[in-house]
Amino acid sequence: MNRYPVWKYVIIVVGILMGVVYTLPNFFGEAPAVQVLSANGIAKVDAGTQARIEKALEAAHVTADVVTLDGNTVKARFASTEVQLVAKDVIQKALNPDPSNNGYVVALNLISRSPAWLSALHAYPMYLGLDLRGGVYFMLQVDMQAAVTQKVDSMSGDIRTLLREKDIRYSGINRSADLIEIKFRDNQTLQSALGLVADQFADLQATGAPSGADYLLTASVKPAAVLRIQEQALKQNMQTLHNRINELGVAEPVILQQGLDRIVVQLPGVQDTAKAKEILGRTATLQIRMVDEGTEAAAAMAGAGTVPFGDERYLDLNGQPVVVKKQVILTGENLTDAQAGFDSQTQEPTVNLTLDSKGSRIFRDVTRENVGKRMAIILFEKGKGQVVTAPVIRSEIGGGRVQISGRMTPTEANDTALLLRAGSLAAPMEIIEERTIGPSLGADNISKGFHSVTWGFVVIVAFMCMYYMLFGVFSSLALTFNLVLIIAVLSMLQATLTLPGIAAMAFTMGMAIDSNVLINERVREELRAGASPQAAIHTGYDRAWATILDSNVTTLIAGLALLAFGSGPVRGFAVVHVIGITTSLFSSVFFSRGLVNLWYGRKKKLKSVSIGTVWRPAETAVANVK
Repeated sequence: MNRYPVWKYVIIVVGILMGVVYTLPNFFGEAPAVQVLSANGIAKVDAGTQARIEKALEAAHVTADVVTLDGNTVKARFASTEVQLVAKDVIQKALNPDPSNNGYVVALNLISRSPAWLSALHAYPMYLGLDLRGGVYFMLQVDMQAAVTQKVDSMSGDIRTLLREKDIRYSGINRSADLIEIKFRDNQTLQSALGLVADQFADLQATGAPSGADYLLTASVKPAAVLRIQEQALKQNMQTLHNRINELGVAEPVILQQGLDRIVVQLPGVQDTAKAKEILGRTATLQIRMVDEGTEAAAAMAGAGTVPFGDERYLDLNGQPVVVKKQVILTGENLTDAQAGFDSQTQEPTVNLTLDSKGSRIFRDVTRENVGKRMAIILFEKGKGQVVTAPVIRSEIGGGRVQISGRMTPTEANDTALLLRAGSLAAPMEIIEERTIGPSLGADNISKGFHSVTWGFVVIVAFMCMYYMLFGVFSSLALTFNLVLIIAVLSMLQATLTLPGIAAMAFTMGMAIDSNVLINERVREELRAGASPQAAIHTGYDRAWATILDSNVTTLIAGLALLAFGSGPVRGFAVVHVIGITTSLFSSVFFSRGLVNLWYGRKKKLKSVSIGTVWRPAETAVANVK
């Protein structure tokens, strides 16, 4: 009657082993470390980079606990934060001797002290929120002047296109600082251009005047428009940071404006600090331009001449120069999506771009008019452009789909797609401050939070053991198993535990032990009714199950509602609450009955059970305790 088949005990043993294994990493703590990543597609992080780091640390007499190469990153772990700070300076000087051209990202980090065998099983500690562990603090400076300059560049290109469409002939167009200067042959054409600019570009104020034999139109951005452009640039950059952080999977980030031109970013529970810094610090924007294939440009690419007027020279991924025209055909603003993939013929990693309707039309027209010529796709980071690819246009390309390829690794393709997909920055940004911040609620509040769970657990266990005797011990073991399962599931999901999550743990303990109280009282009721001990156990568990399921399901629905509609601390509470309710059903019923069946099920002539004092109404008191 009260025997579990072997397969059920196998499930319990597997659950215990998985719970213990995935809970263990949370008890080893974290060690200060320095993490190194490539800042671009040229600098490689490999075994050679690891050797350079080890050699530099050895030369500086800095001892590292361990230096490991993990995929495309090198992590050096140290005994203390003092050694960590010294090591960061040593590694920074060794890998980036030229401060103006950093090929590597060198960042402070905290990594788990978990042994290698746990990591091999993909058992990692759960993340802790900003209120428990703290996180990484970045302050970014937005280049507001560059935002205005980029807007003026964009307007300059739009004016050039509009003048051509309206067949208004001009002899030259140039941008000087924040001014757009256009030369015309006669005053009548100048007046037509002034009317067009005033009608189509509300943010510009334009004036015309004779200039030697020509007539000069000078357009500048209105002061009110400058403020609006800067405000929009700050908002767009903040939205882009949100998108990029969402791509990184960071839980509950804090992104705030500070002053007129600064953004504060706090990333709680971040493990891969260097990756976060790399993604936030990069200012990737995309431009598509035509390659100048004239004689002067060819000489400039060969290093035998100067770059022709109206052209610029950039390096490709192989370090070879490419001369392109200054006129920008398309920018990252015309992108609607960017995904990493592989070329169907060469199987090389690619970045597949999808353009909006305007970009699709422009791209179709340009490719139709320039068949046989080369088009360059340039990626700009921190003001430095690099030609990703410069293919020859074989035919007209419609449909708004563009593919970027050119000796990229899958990781580089993913990073490039991430940056472009997240949205282009309206203005370059620079990280001017970086630090690891401590818990926002203070160590005292954190200690109280953990103590509340610990002492609550101890009091519940003491009460259950005294009141329900051996059945209370079984209930306490089930409660312990439930806590282990909650921590294990949070670790497996790499979820973020916050202070409200600790409160949810305490709440879940009450729900879990309530299920065992229902079971124990049901067993007592059957014993009062005169049922045999074996029958009382069987019937008690069966009759309590419906009540337990009903109460837990209704509570679970409330938790799911909080999870779906809540945010911030409410969501943190809901995550642990939902996990705890789910695990408590398993531990309070399935696990605890397995213990009872294992202890009492083998006894054929069971006369009594250790479940405390059973009071029968018709008798004074019957101690049914063994």
